[in-house]
Amino acid sequence: MKKIYLSALLVCGSLIASAQWKPATNNIITPWGENLDPQHVLPEYPRPIMERENWLNLNGLWDYTLSTKEENNIPATFDGKILVPFAIESSLSGVGKEIGPDKSLWYHRTFSVPTDWKGKKLLLNFGAVDWQADVYLNDIKIGRHTGGSTPFSFDITPYLKKSGEQKLVVRVWDPTSSAFIPKGKQRNDGKVEIGMWWYPPVTGIWQTVWLEPVNDQHITNLKMVPDIDTQTLHVNIESKNTTEADRITFKISDGKSLVCEQTVTAGQIEYEAVMLPFSTTDIISSQATFRQSIQINIPSPKLWSPDSPFLYDVEIELYHNGKKVDQIKSYCAMRKVSIGRDAQGLLRLQLNNKMIFHNGPLDQGWWPDGLYTAPSDEALVYDIKKTKELGFNMIRKHVKVEPARWYTHCDRIGILVWQDMPSCDYDKGEKSPEWVPWNYFNGRDVNLPAEDMATYCKEWKEIMDFLYSYPSIVMWVPFNEAWGQFCTKAIADWTKKYDPSRTVNAASGGNLYADAGEVLDTHYYPGPELRLFNPNKVNVIGEYGPCGFQIIGHDWYAPTGVHDPAKLRQEYIDQTNKYINAMNLLKTEIGKGASAAVYCQTTDVFRESNGLVTFDRKSRKFNEKEFTEVNKEISDYFGE
Repeated sequence: MKKIYLSALLVCGSLIASAQWKPATNNIITPWGENLDPQHVLPEYPRPIMERENWLNLNGLWDYTLSTKEENNIPATFDGKILVPFAIESSLSGVGKEIGPDKSLWYHRTFSVPTDWKGKKLLLNFGAVDWQADVYLNDIKIGRHTGGSTPFSFDITPYLKKSGEQKLVVRVWDPTSSAFIPKGKQRNDGKVEIGMWWYPPVTGIWQTVWLEPVNDQHITNLKMVPDIDTQTLHVNIESKNTTEADRITFKISDGKSLVCEQTVTAGQIEYEAVMLPFSTTDIISSQATFRQSIQINIPSPKLWSPDSPFLYDVEIELYHNGKKVDQIKSYCAMRKVSIGRDAQGLLRLQLNNKMIFHNGPLDQGWWPDGLYTAPSDEALVYDIKKTKELGFNMIRKHVKVEPARWYTHCDRIGILVWQDMPSCDYDKGEKSPEWVPWNYFNGRDVNLPAEDMATYCKEWKEIMDFLYSYPSIVMWVPFNEAWGQFCTKAIADWTKKYDPSRTVNAASGGNLYADAGEVLDTHYYPGPELRLFNPNKVNVIGEYGPCGFQIIGHDWYAPTGVHDPAKLRQEYIDQTNKYINAMNLLKTEIGKGASAAVYCQTTDVFRESNGLVTFDRKSRKFNEKEFTEVNKEISDYFGE
């Protein structure tokens, strides 16, 4: 009887939520957006590389309202409902409204702390909020975070009421075009037509929000770097409120049996000290952290690669006064990223000490209904699976950072990732130098204010910290096509020093410097073609693309395009033949020294119609059998 009553309540609640929400526009929508349940939005645990058993998802319908940018008082009333975590400009938010840099967006909801969490500290976690977030609990401001790409947390324990509903409010301000901040392709200055190269702004909460109970002593961060040459995994574990008497146990298993186990002290108290470019002093964290460095031997390790993406299971336990007070589930991989010369003396990208040609699409990660946010986890993994199924072995994640689960999917599926930094300015922008695509840059660099440089460096470090342990990421790309590019050598050198385990591609498509980074990356359309060569660098084709057409009913704007089934079948044949011809050209370029090629792009995006699939992910653009066969030849070019 109780189960029937609860089911009735759930059905009733779902009906009420559905009545309060619907997509805001009648534009194209993905299959996952069509089936979205506002009562169960992205229900999966959002951080699988550091997973705890107990948590509470706060996604769903929140109240929202707008105010002037200067307004700091919490609103007394709200305008309506917004579906978190979809940006207010998106259709799936249920609002579909651009707000601009002169207004603030306010969110409100309540929650109750589960009774079995009594005595625990409570962490409030945000996957990402674009761009400046002020967080209030029970009318008290508890903190601010800036940066639209990375997770952040607050210990909200001191601000909780003893019982009853807790009031959570978030105020967001997003300058987008009006400030030198990492924003990728977002634009709202009215100077260009949105949809062709530049896309709408994404304001507010766009990743999962969740609560997590922890004990006073708990693990706060985890960094893992493999070394296959010494059969060692280097691990840094950070914890809070621990002492040297506390113990950490680190276990690695291969899915069948325990591979190794090591118990160490919680470490020593440290302050983070990292010298960022252009800083005269170290950047010091505001709180002390216990940090323990461990070297764990993994004899005869199983190596991770796109062909065999083997992941070890990891379990970390923290003990205080002999009692287990925290437990984390994670995973790791043994793989090595390096550069070496082939028999002809050409520098090549290597994985696990073997040459591998990086063959993949430019993946922008936009959705017609959710904008930055995939409608579901199934949608999030779809693009990765499709990329792998089509014979690619790499993805260049273009001027966007994805949620943590996206990188875990790449780790599990087996796909190499080039990670771009979201650009801070645009081509021909006021804070971008002249773009010189096919020669070394010898023009005048931009003279940025110190504040702008600090904003870039802060967020780039946070992105690298966030993604440090994901084995699929093999290359960092700080700049793209001169968009907001500055002090390239200093940024590239710092990136390599901060993470020597990955390759640094200083500027994909330029501006190019002979002494910056390890990669010479040129873009050329239609291509593929190396437009510049340096024998002392890895030479790659960072973008090319000879194909593309619109399909009526699946395109964002398409007043014209292909609709007739017979013409569509012929278009598949024609586009596939174009791609095969491009792959034949690419084989020649590989012989000349090309070590990677990035096809533009994974999906159509707004007005761009050169995707492997349509923007709504409902229609293919090629004959996939022939496409996959020729792609696999390229991915397996070196055959090692």
